[in-house]
Amino acid sequence: MKPALEVIDLSKSFGGLAVTRKVKLRVERGERHLLIGPNGAGKTTFFNLVTGDLRADQGQIAIDGHDVTHEATSARAQRGIARTYQIVTLFGNDDLLHNVKLALLGKSAQRWRHSGGFANDQAMNERALQVLESVGLAAKARLPVQQTSYGEKRRLEIAMALAQSPSLLLLDEPLAGLSSQERETINELLAGIAPDITILMIEHDMKAALAFADRITLLHYGEVIMTGSRQQVIDDPRTREIYLGH
Repeated sequence: MKPALEVIDLSKSFGGLAVTRKVKLRVERGERHLLIGPNGAGKTTFFNLVTGDLRADQGQIAIDGHDVTHEATSARAQRGIARTYQIVTLFGNDDLLHNVKLALLGKSAQRWRHSGGFANDQAMNERALQVLESVGLAAKARLPVQQTSYGEKRRLEIAMALAQSPSLLLLDEPLAGLSSQERETINELLAGIAPDITILMIEHDMKAALAFADRITLLHYGEVIMTGSRQQVIDDPRTREIYLGH
């Protein structure tokens, strides 16, 4: 069986600064894989390369065995990639339901329809409400996003990614900036994601992230230092030196 994600010798530079250096990474289907590293390690850049938001200078990216290295972001989304962002990216003036419906529209044939709208599309409304219910936000479906808490915005962003029925979900620091109670809520949400959805996550909350991950990759200055099980990575002296600081 082909892996959910396979990256071979992926490199990216901005001018003379090499941000990603011949990265090799294999994530099996259904795996919960954690990407760690200090600030500036190239983690978000790596996500941007996988999704197509940035073009690699060299290397290869395969999703479920399909080479997507030269495909557009939209084409990769159709293959099953969805993501969240380090900085929450939502339509703040619209309500939660509309945000989720826009996410649903991205993989629907209705996006090609040149006339009419989807505001009164009952099937789409019901599906969007189901997605919001799955993240505990159905009761706030008609609330403008700008009136929600930061933790609720994080849950909405995950909902929008899940609305696209992804096979590969990239989560960029989903616990960042949350209170302990909000982190607990997000952790429960992540634990409830269907096991057939592969998850690659960047996270600095090591306690929560280690409990979540099957395997971990440590990045430093754009290079993969090691990949292994939770215990292997924790026990490796390079992890303590580079990332844990002791």
